[in-house]
Amino acid sequence: MVSELQMLLRLLVAALLGGIVGVEREIHEKAAGFRTHILVCVGSCLIMLTSMHVCDIYQGVAAADPSRIAAQVVSGIGFLGAGTIIRSRASVVGLTTAASLWSIAGVGLAIGSGLFIVATGAVVTILICLLALTKVQGRLARKKTK
Repeated sequence: MVSELQMLLRLLVAALLGGIVGVEREIHEKAAGFRTHILVCVGSCLIMLTSMHVCDIYQGVAAADPSRIAAQVVSGIGFLGAGTIIRSRASVVGLTTAASLWSIAGVGLAIGSGLFIVATGAVVTILICLLALTKVQGRLARKKTK
């Protein structure tokens, strides 16, 4: 059973890791930035912690599965991400931000489960995608137009 102090630590780590990705989105002036990413990550973490706690409480009394509530985060965050996607003339804008929100929700779930190293690795991977791969994508687009 996870203590409340451990839960608080997990929420703080979620805020930190969500904020790191959120800063990148904020720097690039995206609709979902710093605060949104923190809230999604902390909220996902809280939901996972609550789900695990409920399972601990009802263990042996009723069938409880912490993954059922967590699965709803994955579905629900899709609606939030959809709100960041905008169709502008012939192009669609906001897909990367929607994907970063979905990914950071997964990070929050992982932190809530106690997977600190995995969550940190995921954030590093997300940042590589958002920062380094932007340059690669730009080069590919230039080659395509030539």
